[in-house]
Amino acid sequence: MSSRTKRRNFGGDDEEHPDERWMASYMDMVTVLMCMFIVLFAMSSVDQNKFEQLRNSLATGFGSVEAGSIDTATGVVVPAEHANSDAEAFAGAAPTDSPATDAQLATAEVESLVDVKAQITANLAAVGLADLVQFAVDERGLTVGLVGSETFFAPDRADLSATAISILDAMAPVLVASDREISVEGHADKHGETVNFATDWELSAGRSTRVLRRLVEQGGVQQERIAAIGYGAARPESTGSTLADMAMNRRVDVVLLSTLPDSVRSLIPGVLSGTPTTGETGTG
Repeated sequence: MSSRTKRRNFGGDDEEHPDERWMASYMDMVTVLMCMFIVLFAMSSVDQNKFEQLRNSLATGFGSVEAGSIDTATGVVVPAEHANSDAEAFAGAAPTDSPATDAQLATAEVESLVDVKAQITANLAAVGLADLVQFAVDERGLTVGLVGSETFFAPDRADLSATAISILDAMAPVLVASDREISVEGHADKHGETVNFATDWELSAGRSTRVLRRLVEQGGVQQERIAAIGYGAARPESTGSTLADMAMNRRVDVVLLSTLPDSVRSLIPGVLSGTPTTGETGTG
C-alpha cells in the first residue's frame, strides 16, 4: 500500500502528502515507555529516613536491640531481658490465657445445663405444668422426660395429648435459644404388634417424630440441630409388669446433648455429687 496520498487543492492540481497516522501509535508507545521508566525509577529510590525509622521500630518492638529512636505508634514494648529465646512471651511469666482443665470445663458444663433446666422449669411453672416433667443431668447432657400414664401418650398411640403440646410449647423458646444439639428419643411399653403399629419400634419412632415436629414446626427449633430416634421397648424405664410400670415406659426424652470430649463429660457425675475429680489435662 502506498504511503503517500493525493490531495486535491483549490486550483484543481493534485498534491501529494505523506500519511501521518503512524505518529499516533508512535506517541502512544513513547508514553508507555516513559511511564515504565518512571515506575522503575520510583522503585529504585529508597527513603533512607523512613527506612531507618521502620528498622528501629521493628528492632525495639521485638526487644532485640536498643534503638535510638522509634516511631510514634503506641503499644507494648517487650524489653530484651523479659523475652525468652524465641521472643514469644515474657520470660518466667505465666500465660494470661492458660487452658482450662477438664475439671473446670466439667464444672462449667454442669452450671450451663442446670441453668437451662432452671429456664425450662420457670416456663413450665408459668403454665402450671412443672410437676409433670422429669429432669436428669448426666454425662450425656440434660434430659427432659415426658413420662407417665396417659398424660402424654395414650396406649398404642403416637398422638400428642393437649398436656404434652402445652409442655413442648413452653420448652421450645429455651431450646431455640440454646446452641446444643437435641436428641428426641421415643420409647414404648412392650407388647409387640398393635392395632396402629406393626412393632414397638414404629410406635416409639412415631412418638419421637411427633414431638420433633411440634418443636420444629410450631416451636421454631432449627431442624439442623434436632433428630428423632425410636428405641422401641429396648430401654424401659421400669421392668415391672403392672399397668403403672408399663405406663412409665410410654415416654419421650428430649436430650440436650453435651458436645465436650469424653474426658470432660466423664467428670460430670463427680461434679454433680460434689466430689469432682481433678483433671490436669487442659482442653483448649
